[in-house]
Amino acid sequence: MRTHLPPLVSGTLFGAGLALGGMTDPARIRGFLDIFGAWDPTLAFVMGGAVLVMGIAWRFVPRMAHPVFAPKFSLPDRTDLTPQLVGGATLFGVGWGLAGLCPGPGFASLAIAPLEAVVFCASLLAGMLMHRVLFDQKAKAPAHASH
Repeated sequence: MRTHLPPLVSGTLFGAGLALGGMTDPARIRGFLDIFGAWDPTLAFVMGGAVLVMGIAWRFVPRMAHPVFAPKFSLPDRTDLTPQLVGGATLFGVGWGLAGLCPGPGFASLAIAPLEAVVFCASLLAGMLMHRVLFDQKAKAPAHASH
């Protein structure tokens, strides 16, 4: 219970915040990305709120021996910046711009506009499965010994 409840609660809170902020509406996202047209700054305010909360939270981190629900902090460093990460981030951004949804709002939209969200979520899951098939199999393949 201690392992599964915190992610469930935080994910639910995150989804509720996205829905409350209107971020499950693809038109808002496209409006934010349309800087030369009918620009909608709503997403900037939602991101600003998130940055503010994180900024406050980061003030407490140095005083903590470990996170509340984990044995240690898992913070990224420059070695985590790989070509796969950059390519994935680029693909994510293109998909976000085209669909107007990213995974959080996409899954939250299942409760609000299930017909449109099902197509997005199915495509997202298909992409994750394709990645697993293409890339995880390469990582698990045993290296051939040279003679």
